[in-house]
Amino acid sequence: MAPTKVLAGARVVLPAGIVADGRVVVEGTRIAEAAPPDAEVVDLRGHWLVPGFVDLHNHGGGGASFTSGTAEDVLKGIHTHRLHGTTTLVASTVTGDMDFLAQQAGLLSELAEQGEIAGIHFEGPFISPCRKGAHSEELLRAPDPAEVRKLIDAARGHAKMVTLATELPGGIDSVRLLAEHGVIAAIGHTDATYEQTAEAVEAGATVATHLFNAMPPLGHRSPGPIAALLEDERVTVELINDGTHLHPAALRLAFHHAGAHRVAFITDAMDAAGFGDGRYMLGPLEVEVADGVARLVEGGSIAGSTLTLDRAFKRAVTVDGLPVEDAVAALSATPARLLGLSDRIGSLEPGKDADLVVLDENFDLKGVMRRGAWVVDPRLA
Repeated sequence: MAPTKVLAGARVVLPAGIVADGRVVVEGTRIAEAAPPDAEVVDLRGHWLVPGFVDLHNHGGGGASFTSGTAEDVLKGIHTHRLHGTTTLVASTVTGDMDFLAQQAGLLSELAEQGEIAGIHFEGPFISPCRKGAHSEELLRAPDPAEVRKLIDAARGHAKMVTLATELPGGIDSVRLLAEHGVIAAIGHTDATYEQTAEAVEAGATVATHLFNAMPPLGHRSPGPIAALLEDERVTVELINDGTHLHPAALRLAFHHAGAHRVAFITDAMDAAGFGDGRYMLGPLEVEVADGVARLVEGGSIAGSTLTLDRAFKRAVTVDGLPVEDAVAALSATPARLLGLSDRIGSLEPGKDADLVVLDENFDLKGVMRRGAWVVDPRLA
């Protein structure tokens, strides 16, 4: 077993607040209460120490895809995001043929069983053609509960979330099915009204897939899904904080109405995250990435992002003006709780996994630890 480490001198963000000149003890894979006299001391003065980031919605990175790639591809994408502080990740698919989605779910479930991912998120095909975004329209379908069940079964207990346009035929019944099986029903890529959205939440939907994006805009006479999702305390809202998907005012609006305890920053990343500009495939659709912005070659719709969560964190505190504690909640505690993993991850507390991120005074990433092992060693940064 690796020697006990004492991470000392940083500003440590704890559930109770920020501790200046704090210390976190790491013993094996867990955070410990106390350290022996011979523990290794890592000097982190001048740095921030925050919990590892948790990404609920991620399609790939490092040039590799979770949506259609091999196990080797998926591991490459996972490692790319770990280098940027994401110590827990849910792998997301995109709309595809049902048999192929079931096959990909089988591959991803093996990686979930190995502890590489926290589960699977199916984004499509049960979404609205009116708000399809970067999804292939000819493969879209209404959310038939029997087909939703097929994907749940293919994931072998590792389905964490399914995004649905709940106003479509079968939508409400599918929400109830998901809730019965302990799978998050997420409202997204939807053309629903305010009333239809409220009905879906009442049926058991608890997440807004990338709020504001791929749904009708907020209107003063027809408020649509955004108002219904923001006002209901049962709903956690995903936000893509890359400066492209959201204006800072929209982000502040979400935090004002939902609070950090109901906001989860996500990447919605595709293959180009951590890799670079160029042409990529997102499911069956071709994507052009230029200046870090991914758009469909045909039609120009935004096609996911190239975001990593360390960049989302820095933008939150330096551009959006969020308190560090709120950014930490949105990147760690809130998504961990939503996944039912807050007993293991999401905060720096004794007994939890030693998943943490070291940031410098400018909020640039300098270190990443996952389960007690350095992925990025701050002493070498």
